[in-house]
Amino acid sequence: MTLHRALRYTIAFTLLGIPAVADAQAFGLNEIGSCAIARGLAVTGAVCDDPSTIYWNPGAMPKKDGFTFLGGAAIIKIDGSFTRDTSFRSYPATAPTAVAPHVFLNYRSGKAAYGIGMYVPYGLTSQWGDDFPGRFSAKKAALQTIYVQPNISYQLTDNWSVGGGPVIGHSTVELIQALDLSSQFAQAGVTFGNLGIAKYTEFGRATLKGSAMAYGFNLGLHGKITPTWEMGVRFLSQLSFDYNDASATFVQTPTGLTLAAGNPLGAPAGYPVDALLASQFTGSGALTAQKVNTQIRNPAQIQLGFGYTGFEHTTLSMDYAYVGWKSFNQLPVNFQGPAPSKVLQEDYNNTSSIRLGAEHRYSGGAALRAGYSASTSAAPPETVTPLLPEMDRQLGMIGGYLPLTGGLGIDAAYSHVFGPGSRGRIDERAANSTSVQALALNSGWYALSANIWSFSLKYSF
Repeated sequence: MTLHRALRYTIAFTLLGIPAVADAQAFGLNEIGSCAIARGLAVTGAVCDDPSTIYWNPGAMPKKDGFTFLGGAAIIKIDGSFTRDTSFRSYPATAPTAVAPHVFLNYRSGKAAYGIGMYVPYGLTSQWGDDFPGRFSAKKAALQTIYVQPNISYQLTDNWSVGGGPVIGHSTVELIQALDLSSQFAQAGVTFGNLGIAKYTEFGRATLKGSAMAYGFNLGLHGKITPTWEMGVRFLSQLSFDYNDASATFVQTPTGLTLAAGNPLGAPAGYPVDALLASQFTGSGALTAQKVNTQIRNPAQIQLGFGYTGFEHTTLSMDYAYVGWKSFNQLPVNFQGPAPSKVLQEDYNNTSSIRLGAEHRYSGGAALRAGYSASTSAAPPETVTPLLPEMDRQLGMIGGYLPLTGGLGIDAAYSHVFGPGSRGRIDERAANSTSVQALALNSGWYALSANIWSFSLKYSF
């Protein structure tokens, strides 16, 4: 008995599907700096007075000479579920609480400023229970990316400044996927499903892990149009991560099943199916450790923003953000072995976001902030899966700043992600299927919301 080679393709295909179904939108993260979060992420034109501008607008200058430090983290708790059309049973997601750190340091001397930042612009963690039928697409998916960016900004005139720097990215990816016995071939032309094995019978789990480095740049321009109007624009380039020699390992899951009398395999009645499968996990079996290469492209971002300061002690801001998710139209799959290479169709769409923010400052330096953001979905209806359901989203934010002592202060923010829900699938899309065929696999309703708390310490010296 040999397992069909397509099993290995399915496992690798799922790994490569990770970038197509994550967060804000797809697998983007914008939780960088508590001031920016509280102001609805509308901080490219009306920048926050902290060094998170290294990410949000690398062309913006610090207001004062000297050093400014900002460090903190966003705590992200995602709540999601999938409800099947047939049984109406709901399966809750079990994703753990995620933490996205950010650290920035900026130094201004006259017309020039020099800085460095570490932030997380892309990432994903999704996880489901052991009874979730979609675990054969993904039991757990984790994508972690950290960018490090040295930065230089320069004041061209009294009102305009420009800046930018190289971006060094490091990414790790992990996937745990259950393996369905019913779809595997017991012998040529006979699947285990033909032998009476029910669909979604788990006989093993695959774990895939890989890491990669990539390089890009971030540029920005900032200035005042009038005494009460300011604007800014930034461009973060695409980074392409080549996961060379990603590893795949496999562990057998006992089924406790036995073969019936007269089975086409010629095995005696009552023969354990687990014993039949054991050889596939050792020696030269199909489910021994192996390598696979692929590439994930973190898409480019463009953000344009305006700020208005005509009201006393108040700043109003509005930004437009564009992310080039169409870079995920195809994904290559290259095995380091006998399996043939493949190209997967993802068919993602570019996304747009509108971001609004407000800040009111009080005597003594304290500030109160609020914001709102709305984003379109990157995933088409045929590509909404358990990895992390993609849908249109809206975010409401609130927060503030409290000075503590000397140049030390604390920023805090809370935001809630509202998702209207989306139909999606739990079964794998065939490699050569059309979008219509993939859409026909949709078999239930995904719900998604999230709560995000962010805290940052700011220190000027």
